Amino acid sequence: MKAQTKETQNSMTPQSSLDVLKQGNDRFVNGTQVVRNLIAQVEETSTGQYPFATVLHCIDSRVSAEHVFDQGIGDLFSIRIAGNFVNEDILGSMEFACKLAGTKVLVVLGHTACGAVKGACDHSRLGNLTALINKIEPAVDAVKTPADADLRNSSNIDFVNDVAAKNVEMTIDNIRTRSSVLSEMEANGEIKIVGGMYDIATGKVDYYE
Repeated sequence: MKAQTKETQNSMTPQSSLDVLKQGNDRFVNGTQVVRNLIAQVEETSTGQYPFATVLHCIDSRVSAEHVFDQGIGDLFSIRIAGNFVNEDILGSMEFACKLAGTKVLVVLGHTACGAVKGACDHSRLGNLTALINKIEPAVDAVKTPADADLRNSSNIDFVNDVAAKNVEMTIDNIRTRSSVLSEMEANGEIKIVGGMYDIATGKVDYYE
């Protein structure tokens, strides 16, 4: 499969870009990934890159956007941070990717059994990790059930996954609130901003907007 070109990027819409990601995840789950010559793609992208999607996802070693969505070199801007939240630098990277480099869909991808979310559920404190955990804890507070404090920790995997999903939702809200560039692009139909949850047990991504 050839690498993306300016022409192929320009021909894609926000919806068709999302459809390509969905189709790629279906191939990943079914074990029918596209055969790619990655070295050829290295050569093809050596003079420029024209990705169609930007994915913000966790550093978790089990969740690599290129694998999960069955994409090759030059297809995705991949932004990774534990807990897949946004800050000023990440928002700036997203603005570059969408406004200047032409990606058509922006996906915030959370995942089940997220270690960073578990840390937030337990209100863990450790060096610089503390500041990172603090950024995820609002999602813990936003999930109201269960009310029993003994069930609001990392030992309750259903609670952890509910918090992870809420964190994706709140991250999307933060993108729209804190980036006038991206919110305007979305309002104009230039991009889609989409949430997703990756199931580490099945490889499947469930989407919501």
